[in-house]
Amino acid sequence: MRDVAIIGVGMMKWGELWKKSLRDIFVEAAINAIDDANVDKIDSMYIGCMSGGLFVGQEHLGSMLADYLGQKNIPAARVESACASGGLAVKLAYLEVASGMSNIVLAGGVEKMTDVDGAGATAALATAADQEYEVYNGATFPGLYAMIARAHMDKYKTTREQLAKVAVKNHKNGFNNPNAQFRMNITVDDVVNSVMVASPLRILDCSPITDGAAALIMCDLETAKKISKKAPVRILGVGHATDSIALHSRKDFTTINSTVIAAQKAYKMAGVKPGDVNVAEVHDCFTIAEVVVSEDLGFFDKGEGGCAVAEGRTEIGGQIPINPSGGLKSKGHPVGATGVAQVIEIVEQLRGNAGKRQVENTKIGLTQNMGGSGGSSIVHILKGES
Repeated sequence: MRDVAIIGVGMMKWGELWKKSLRDIFVEAAINAIDDANVDKIDSMYIGCMSGGLFVGQEHLGSMLADYLGQKNIPAARVESACASGGLAVKLAYLEVASGMSNIVLAGGVEKMTDVDGAGATAALATAADQEYEVYNGATFPGLYAMIARAHMDKYKTTREQLAKVAVKNHKNGFNNPNAQFRMNITVDDVVNSVMVASPLRILDCSPITDGAAALIMCDLETAKKISKKAPVRILGVGHATDSIALHSRKDFTTINSTVIAAQKAYKMAGVKPGDVNVAEVHDCFTIAEVVVSEDLGFFDKGEGGCAVAEGRTEIGGQIPINPSGGLKSKGHPVGATGVAQVIEIVEQLRGNAGKRQVENTKIGLTQNMGGSGGSSIVHILKGES
């Protein structure tokens, strides 16, 4: 297996992009990544997209997006793992380069979520839950994560205010991200007094509905060192795991076992420990998700995630800065693109190009992207190359 590096990244400002189509936003992000990589061709590409058919009525995205990117006839495939679709695209592109099958590969993600109304978006997202046992009986993702939050609060005494501080931190970080959907500061009072969605989660505990795309270019490390004008970022480790899709089938609501297993695999492959990670982007679809995942990745002991946020240990400048991009909460969550955008943020951090949200002395970064309520998880560990 060859060493693999990321040599180009591309995004645009995320939000409610009424005047742009799914193909428009994907091509914009992909061209930005190709320009950043300074390459004139790609050998293949993978596109993460959870539900193009339900959101915009379009499937067969591999063929269509290769064509509109001006790359007709290359192998291209849309991949799906619910909200971890983008992370899966990155993993598959990595494997294609590492195996030697291709030399320069694009990994992208896209979702156009605002072309349907709120009920339509809720129904599309609910396809990532267990239809027979959860959705049929009225469960939505806010409801499922509310159950996780209640269990964590009961077992570990996590407080309502600690959850709110996750949102406050991520909005503070997102304020300095020009691509973020919601660049605004909020307070703990704003969160705890916002509209109730599913107790104890309120609207400001929830990631938004978002249109957006993200793309990156990777190649083998030897080629990267020859052609890249910027310091390449090497992928050290990849971990991927699944779990029961329905919450009721799990032993413990307070842990995401797919994340635990995926992280263990990624750490082993990379030859690092949680304490070696300098910055992380994690899947904060709801504030409780960041708390639980920060524990499952090994950054904190089980039950300490809430206290860690309250004590500032996950702030930029803290013990382990989490979601300097603003996370899903502030940056936005176009579900198919999220996992790719997480990797882009870590690349920018390792390059030292993150501006006001830059974490100092970053050498190793981690991303954690998950589908549904944790039915799938993908972890990537990256290192900057001098």
